[in-house]
Amino acid sequence: MTSRRSFILGTAAWGATGFAASAQAPQIEVWRDPHCGCCSAWVDYLRTEGFTVEDRVVASVSPVRRMLGTPSDLLSCHAARVAGFVLEGHVPAPAIRRLLSERPAGIVGLAVPAMPVGSPGMEVPGQAPETYDVIAWRADGSHRPFMRFTGTQPA
Repeated sequence: MTSRRSFILGTAAWGATGFAASAQAPQIEVWRDPHCGCCSAWVDYLRTEGFTVEDRVVASVSPVRRMLGTPSDLLSCHAARVAGFVLEGHVPAPAIRRLLSERPAGIVGLAVPAMPVGSPGMEVPGQAPETYDVIAWRADGSHRPFMRFTGTQPA
């Protein structure tokens, strides 16, 4: 027979486990070129950061970008979607987490244009990471800085 104490402790443990499972980061869909090493490195980075990634290797990312509505001046090397938001390029995990936590009104997505050295997946041994902005954009294409990083760390 289960004691009252065992029942309470067991229920608390079950509740904590259920909470931990529901607090997991949502799945990120990534579309990337099969020959891009930095794109697969970004996917690996996301997984190490605790995200579940659906890695879609495609012949061309351009049609996906058109579908997602990514502004042409913010393009990088791969596209992604998480919880209804669009990601373009080597967006660091802290920026993704902040986006998902705050869900700023009107923001469609985040981008790291070009491919800054030291951004996740763009690390170069012996070369100092660059400081760069993660850009947030709206449906009308307007955009503004969302966060600043040096390498993978907020600056």
